[in-house]
Order: sequence, then C-alpha cells, then structure tokens
Amino acid sequence: MRILVVEDEVNLADVIASTLRKEKYLVDVSNDGEDGLYNALSGVYNLIILDVMLPGVNGFDILKEIRDEKVDAKVIMLTAKSELEDKLNGLNNGADDYVTKPFHIEELLARVNVQLRKNSDKVISDVLVFGDLRLNLKTSMIENINNGENIQVSLKEFQLLEYLMQNSDIIVSKEQIYDKIWGLDNEVESNNLEAYLSFIRKKLKVIGSSVNIKAMRGLGYKLEVLDEKTCK
Repeated sequence: MRILVVEDEVNLADVIASTLRKEKYLVDVSNDGEDGLYNALSGVYNLIILDVMLPGVNGFDILKEIRDEKVDAKVIMLTAKSELEDKLNGLNNGADDYVTKPFHIEELLARVNVQLRKNSDKVISDVLVFGDLRLNLKTSMIENINNGENIQVSLKEFQLLEYLMQNSDIIVSKEQIYDKIWGLDNEVESNNLEAYLSFIRKKLKVIGSSVNIKAMRGLGYKLEVLDEKTCK
C-alpha cells in the first residue's frame, strides 16, 4: 500500500517515512503544501499523513480540495495544534484521524495500520488470498494453500503481488503499476517490470500454484486461476 507524508519538518518526515518503509509500505514525501496537494490529487495513495501548518498551502485547504475532488484516501492529520476546534475542523472536512505533536512514532504507526485495515474485506489476519495463493503481509511469504508449499518473495515482488491481489477483479495498467510501485516520478524501464513479473511467475510455479499473472495486450495485467490441465 502507498502512503504520502506531507510534512515540512524534514527530519520528522524522514523518521516517519523510514518507519513506514520498514513495515513494507511504499512511501512518498512532500515538504511543502503545493507539492503535497499535487501528489495527493493524483489518487494513487491509500493513506495521506497530512500536517496542518505547511508552507504554500495549509493542511486544511489540502484536505478540503482532495475531498472536493473525490480522492478517497484515508487522511491522518498531523499537527502541533491541539485545540478542539482545530480537530473538529479536520474531522468535519473529511479527515479520518488526528494526531497531535509531539507523539510516539509507534502510536502513529498503529493508527496508520488501523486506517488501512478498515473497510478492506480482502485483508484477513494479515494475509491476502486469491485462488490457491496466500500472501502473508507480515513475512512476505507466498504459499500454496492446497499443498502447503511456500517461498519468500523480494520487496518489489511482494509489492507487485499485493497490488495485483488487492485489485484481482480488474485489469491493472502498466501506468497504474508504475505509479503505485515506483512512484509518480519514476523512470523505471518497461523491461524491469517484466523481469519482476517473470520472477513472480517462476515462484508461483515452484510452489505449484494455479495462479498466473496474465498479460492483457495493450491493457495491462490481471490475475487468473488456471485449470489443472493448463497448469501441467
């Protein structure tokens, strides 16, 4: 899952981003309001950690604009302001949670995890399931539910599989994958994506899974379950 941190205190932003990345979240950072608003409006983020006091555009204005534009990312307001009026302002304008500085980074991480688990009926006990394939979100292991075979996947393989499994009912375009996995300013080569998808396909075969990543010409990729005859 992808998170945007909009925070003008560079050191604090780095600490937050580093902590989230250790939990395997994809994280982008904006250090001013204008850049934060631009990135937030992209719609590629699952959650936005949004400071209120920002240069350029303040957090309340960013929140209002992204909600007006129907961006449905979860938003945690992060600010030194603790007055009830400020909290109500954020919550009434579409924020999902509110954390007051100073705070413990463990508390913020817990609140992030809570928000990203809400309304996700595909996430059960930290796993994603599609067909006979189970992806453990804590250990980065993939397992064939039917035979118990499992194997570790790399960070990029994990991120790609997580995104594809969360969107298993649709075709995901290359552009969507680039934005979600490598970020908006990515310069990733097309063959890099194909290489990672090839690695995943090989690991799926190793554990005997019937799940395949199907390339839809001119459209993108979609998970499918092959029948037994096709798998042989």
